[in-house]
Amino acid sequence: MFVLSIIACRIFEDELVYMIEEYGNSARLVLIEDENSTNIARKLTHCGCVYMTLPLEKVPQFMTDAPQDSTIIVIHMLELALHERPEILKRTVYEKIELMSMYSQTILLFYGLCGNVLGKVEAEMSKCTCPVYILKEENGEIVDDCIGAVLGGREAYLSKLKNCRGNGTFFMTPMWAANWKEMVATSRITNDPDNIEMVKFVFDHAGYKKVAKLKTGLAYEPGFDDMVKEFAKIFDFEIIEMDASLSIIEKCFCSALEKKK
Repeated sequence: MFVLSIIACRIFEDELVYMIEEYGNSARLVLIEDENSTNIARKLTHCGCVYMTLPLEKVPQFMTDAPQDSTIIVIHMLELALHERPEILKRTVYEKIELMSMYSQTILLFYGLCGNVLGKVEAEMSKCTCPVYILKEENGEIVDDCIGAVLGGREAYLSKLKNCRGNGTFFMTPMWAANWKEMVATSRITNDPDNIEMVKFVFDHAGYKKVAKLKTGLAYEPGFDDMVKEFAKIFDFEIIEMDASLSIIEKCFCSALEKKK
């Protein structure tokens, strides 16, 4: 039996659904059932992916009963709000790793550095019974965040910023567009994202003038174009489009899945 466990921030929902649809459909898929799994469950169902949902505490028994020649992918989505308190984010991710390592052969984190909170996770969790990996660029560096992961890494990220010619640019993937108020709050831009005037003041002070719509090619989150247009209208931002890539995530996912060989 080979068990790949994935611990993921909800912001990576779309990328994760794509990886399952393209590369993980032959595996038995288990989705940890809680309030953070509802949206990705809807997307998996829409794509025709077969999966079962289980509470986290029941997964060990499921593994005991599963055929020994099985390949199993376990997905545990974590809430966006964890980013608001870095110490809680780190503690939560580490606790999930310890729990899931008991029945896993490999653990992959769909996270970036997130303010360097997870920069040492592979080394600090090396005592676990299975290896732990996190999203990395080709050069072995951990990706900065969810935006860097789809822009091709740090150098590509910086290059995109330079091309904005000094204008502050707010980058949006479909999940960012769908959850921008929560992400603004968890990023500590403002404590009250419903106070649009305050958010405008903060954006103006930070020099934001544009919103970049990142074209990942994924359409699991409906209404991306309309959500970006609405966001741009609220804050009087210019919309620009940027090509994005799933290559970093794809290579990390496939590499983790191939550890069974």
